[in-house]
Amino acid sequence: MINTEAFAIRLQKVIDYYGETASSFAEQIGVQRSSISHILSGRNKPSLEFVLKILSTFPEVELYWLLNGKGDFPSTKKDSESNEVSSPPVIEKKIEVEMKSDKTIERIVIFYSDGSFKNFQN
Repeated sequence: MINTEAFAIRLQKVIDYYGETASSFAEQIGVQRSSISHILSGRNKPSLEFVLKILSTFPEVELYWLLNGKGDFPSTKKDSESNEVSSPPVIEKKIEVEMKSDKTIERIVIFYSDGSFKNFQN
């Protein structure tokens, strides 16, 4: 069973790490502001859907750490070839695709080395 008080502390740590307010964090993960408030106050327990939204929006948050407090935050997965912490590449330029027909891009999926992915739909 999840310790609601400890979960609320870890959730606040995530919110602070990203420099968000509870309101902006709720908007980022796609939940109502009251959901964040109720979880932080201990009134409600987080649902599985709530936890999954955090994990899909913020890949540095590890499930086991968020639920049980064991592990690291932010995630510090080590590169197998060195002792340096690996991080996803930063895309600095927009990718322009030259279309030679009337086809449109429906979906782009980016897969990360840790098994996570980001899905972008048009």
